[in-house]
Amino acid sequence: MAATIKECLELQLLEVEMLLSMFPKEGEIKVHDEDAVPRVQRYLRSSEAALPPQLEYSVAVDVGESKAKVELQVLLPHLYPHVAPQLFARSDVLNRQQQLQLNTGLASHMSSVDAGELCVCAAVQWVKDNSLPYFQNHQLPSGGPSKEEGFKETFHRMWIYSHHIYRQELRKKIFECAKKLNLTGFCLTGKPGVICVEGIRENCDEFWRVIRYPNWKHISCKHVESIETGGNIDSLRLFPAFEDLQFQAHGDYGLRNDYHMDLGQFREFLEQHQSGHIFQILFGVEGKLSN
Repeated sequence: MAATIKECLELQLLEVEMLLSMFPKEGEIKVHDEDAVPRVQRYLRSSEAALPPQLEYSVAVDVGESKAKVELQVLLPHLYPHVAPQLFARSDVLNRQQQLQLNTGLASHMSSVDAGELCVCAAVQWVKDNSLPYFQNHQLPSGGPSKEEGFKETFHRMWIYSHHIYRQELRKKIFECAKKLNLTGFCLTGKPGVICVEGIRENCDEFWRVIRYPNWKHISCKHVESIETGGNIDSLRLFPAFEDLQFQAHGDYGLRNDYHMDLGQFREFLEQHQSGHIFQILFGVEGKLSN
């Protein structure tokens, strides 16, 4: 018999409780939405409660005697553990290549776990037991920091289109994720919704993975610009920060379905940031500048 969502959510809460007992110190486990667990609990108690958001949290893992930190980011589909969780390990100390290798090793290990088994605790233990070599490889010579010879990074700019962006919970997730991953760009709220993020390729890919969760149906990455560089990526950015775009809206503010943004103002904004060509890519028309 196939597992129900309620059965899966009960198991997810049990695992969260287990992790909290393993990591009792403040800040070791961070649930990204403080209301997520209470909403899951209400859903389990009531037959009429709305489906809660997916549980998303991070676990700070100490690695080795130096107490270096790896943050394991966890996103649980509603049918986890019968569907694999989304896991990503990151550390400010590791460079992009080392972080990629760490996550490749983690993914390889997790692929051996049978479907239907709770596995976040096992992932945490794997990170604790296997991350140290990546930090040891990162040690710099005594002469001080030096750039890896021949090391190049890929600068990404992603243009993401959504039918609409309204919900405060979703907007909060977008801005927190962009800040955490050191991405600049903007989020245009309303109908349509547009997101631009720019920064290191791996960080842009991680942003796309995090926000593109299963219940966001009308979203697509329309265009990607990539530049390989061995220099300062900040010089390639078109946006100084991650902005919250609020343009004049057409229609009744009280009716969400009529909350259309002034695309003429948006086109003008793109022109000011050397991105006028993107308008046609996003909407299929050239558009006109606002008077």
